[in-house]
Amino acid sequence: MSIATTREDFDNRKFFAGIARGIAGALLFALPMLMTMEMWQLGVYMDRSRLLLLLLVNIPLLIILSDRVGFEETSTWRQAIRDASIAYALGIVSCALILVAMGVIKQDQSAHEIIGMIALQAVPASIGAMLGRSQLGGQSDNRNDEAGGNDDDPVHERETGYAGELFLMAVGALFLNLNVAPTEEMILLSYKMTPWHALVIIAASLAVMHGFVYALSFRGSHDLAEGTPSWHAFVRFTLPGYLIACLISAYCLWTFHRTDDIGSTQILMTIVILSFPGAIGAAAARLIL
Repeated sequence: MSIATTREDFDNRKFFAGIARGIAGALLFALPMLMTMEMWQLGVYMDRSRLLLLLLVNIPLLIILSDRVGFEETSTWRQAIRDASIAYALGIVSCALILVAMGVIKQDQSAHEIIGMIALQAVPASIGAMLGRSQLGGQSDNRNDEAGGNDDDPVHERETGYAGELFLMAVGALFLNLNVAPTEEMILLSYKMTPWHALVIIAASLAVMHGFVYALSFRGSHDLAEGTPSWHAFVRFTLPGYLIACLISAYCLWTFHRTDDIGSTQILMTIVILSFPGAIGAAAARLIL
């Protein structure tokens, strides 16, 4: 495995191919949110301290994610920070261009509104830009490299430890939750649900999450070692993963003001509802990444 350590060793073709995949990933993953009215409105009126916190949380998330699925193989944190910065920049530029093209951002709007909308949309777009490498060409490149005798794809070569597995779950839950947490339907469903509905949703979330990774024969699933009790994966991965999805859901709801001025029962119900897609995102992240 060779790593570019000098300017002469730097592969411009692969780097710019990664940039192109990053732009495609930003658009592919962020487009549903770019076309959601609630996200436009949130960028205008949401509390700036909560928005700033979300932007700051996204920075270390991108850096750690870059070490695994960056635009090129990274060997130092400096390189990971560089890739994370590029992904953030791609997310900002892509969102700005799309929002302008759709007429959401107009000349008569204040800088406060424009910056808020772009900054909020840039979070999922930057994650999408980072994931673009692994989803839009990383695996194909790896197969081509293996055919040519050069196995240097860092995405699938590195072993992921237990902490890394939990981190990937958090990324998956956050990304999917960002799609639905801003919507009014989350609050509406919380008022429609009864405690029995909540229990069914929790059971379904756990079942679907566990089935995604272990029970179904999906590519990338994690097979248990021979002799390992069947409950081991459920206790070690599924339950912690669901707890992570719940925490991420609570954070997203708080960030988007969905927990303001409602009772504790409705807050709990909303977390349960949002944790359903969050759990699926957490499980899918372990398969994809």
